[in-house]
Amino acid sequence: MTVAVDLGATKTGEPAELDLEELLSTRLLVQGNSGSGKSHLLRRLLERSAGHVQQAIVDPEGDFVTLAERYGHVVVDANRTPAELTRIAGRIRQHRASVVLNLEGLDAEVQMHCSAAFLNGLFEADRAFWFPMLIAIDEAHLFAPSMSGEHSDEARKASLGAMTNLMCRGRKRGLAGVIATQRLAKLAKNVAAEASNFLMGRTFLDIDMQRAADLLGMDRRAAERFRDLNTGEFVALGPALYRRPVPITIGATETHSKAGRPKLAPLPQLAPEDLADLVFTATPEEQEAERRQARRAMPGFPPPPAAPSEPAAPAVPTRAILERVSQSPSISEPAEPDDPRSAEERAAAVDAIFAEMLDDPEAAFRPVPVLYQEFLTHCRLKRISGAATDMTAFRRRLSLARAGIGEATDDPEWQTVIERAGELPEEMQGVFMMLARAARDEAECPSDEALARAYGSHSPSRGRFLLSFMDERGLIKADRDFRGNRVVTIAGTEWRTRLPQVSLDSIDEARARRAARLARQGS
Repeated sequence: MTVAVDLGATKTGEPAELDLEELLSTRLLVQGNSGSGKSHLLRRLLERSAGHVQQAIVDPEGDFVTLAERYGHVVVDANRTPAELTRIAGRIRQHRASVVLNLEGLDAEVQMHCSAAFLNGLFEADRAFWFPMLIAIDEAHLFAPSMSGEHSDEARKASLGAMTNLMCRGRKRGLAGVIATQRLAKLAKNVAAEASNFLMGRTFLDIDMQRAADLLGMDRRAAERFRDLNTGEFVALGPALYRRPVPITIGATETHSKAGRPKLAPLPQLAPEDLADLVFTATPEEQEAERRQARRAMPGFPPPPAAPSEPAAPAVPTRAILERVSQSPSISEPAEPDDPRSAEERAAAVDAIFAEMLDDPEAAFRPVPVLYQEFLTHCRLKRISGAATDMTAFRRRLSLARAGIGEATDDPEWQTVIERAGELPEEMQGVFMMLARAARDEAECPSDEALARAYGSHSPSRGRFLLSFMDERGLIKADRDFRGNRVVTIAGTEWRTRLPQVSLDSIDEARARRAARLARQGS
C-alpha cells in the first residue's frame, strides 16, 4: 500500500508529498539551525501519518506530548528504571501502541541512558512483533554526538550504540528512524550516513551549508541558498521525496508545542524599589524549603514537631493478627475486673505507648530488651492490666509499630506480608515492614540511613546490606533508575515505592544547563 504524506507545498504550489512506505525502508534526516522549523516539520509528518503507521517519539523537551490528546499517543514518563523502560518498549511493540517518550526535566546524561534503554527495548522485541514503526528523534545530536564531551563514556556508548542499531539495523525489524539535528557536524557519522532522504533547512555556517549542498548533490555555488531559507522552508531530496532537490514549505499543524515560539510581552509597570523588594525577598515557600534543607544538613537533628491536629480515631486492634502470625500470647490480654476500659480502649492505649516510645529518635538504637522493660513500665504507669507478654510477641508488635501499620492490619494483603516477614530474622522484620509500608503508600523508598536506623545501626552500609539480603531471598525486588534512585517492589504484591518527582526547579536547572552547553558547542 502506498501512502502519500502531505508535508506542505512546493514553490510552484504543488503538494509536497512523502512516500510513507518508501520512508520505512530508507529513513530520513532533517537538519536546520535552532528556529528553522525542524520540530514543526516532525509534527506535521507525525500528524499526517498517525493513522497509517505506529509511531514512537523520543522527545527531550516535552514538545510532542500534545499529540496524545489529538491522536491517542501514550505518554511514557522516562523517570523510570532501565529495566522498566525496556519492558515497556517491548509491550509497545507487542500491542502496536504509538507513544511519546517524555524526557523533559532530566539531565542530558540521564536522557542518553533513558533513550538507550527504550530504543534497545524496541530493537530487541520478539520477531513476532516486528511491525512497521516510525521512530522520530528530535535533537538527535544529543543521543548520537560526534565527539565525546562532558558526558561520561558509559552514557555516550550506550546511547550511540542504540542509535546506530536503529539507523543501521532497524530496517529488518520494521524500525524506520526519522532524526532531526541542528548541525550535521554534531551528529555521529555512522548514524547520519544511513539516511537516504534529506530535508535541509536554514543554516548559516559556511561549512554546514557546504556539507548540506554536498549531500543533496547541489553545486557548491548554490550552497548560499540555505542561508536565505525562511522558517518552515526546506530543500527535499530522496527516494521517498524527490529525485532532485526541491524547495518545499511545511504546512500547518493541528497540534502545537506547549512552549510555542517566543513572543514579546509587556514588562511589569513597577517602581525600581518595588522590583528590588520582589527580587530580594524570599517567599514563604522558599523560606520553608531553606529551613528544611538546613535541617537535613545537620547530622542527628531530630525531625520538626508535627503541627497540632485533631485527635485521631483509635487504631484498629492488632491482637488477632499478632496471634495468627506469631502464635504467641497477645500484648493485650483480658482485663482484670477492676479495669473499666473495654478491650478496644486498652488496645488503643497500648498503641499509644508504642507511638510515644518511638517518638524518641534514640529509640531505634536501644536494645530490644531495654525497650521491652520501658514498655512494661509505661503499662504499669497507665494502669493497663493484662499487658504483659513475652519477648517474641513484643518484637513482632514493635516491628508493626515502627512501620506504622497498626490501622491497616485488616487488609488481607497486609496479613500475607506480615506472614512473609516471619521468614526473616526478628531484627530484620521491622525493616521489611517499613519497606512494605512505603511501597503500599507509593512513597519514596526509605534511605540507607533510615533502614539502618530501623535495624538499630548508625551505618548506612547496613541498610544496603539489608536490601540485598531480602532481595536475594525473594522477599523484595530492588532496582535503581538512571540517577541512582532506588525502587523497591514487595514480592507477591503490586506494592512499589515511587521515584522522586522531578521538580519544576530541577527542570529549569536542566534547561539552563542544556542552553549553556549548546551555547558552548555553537561557539
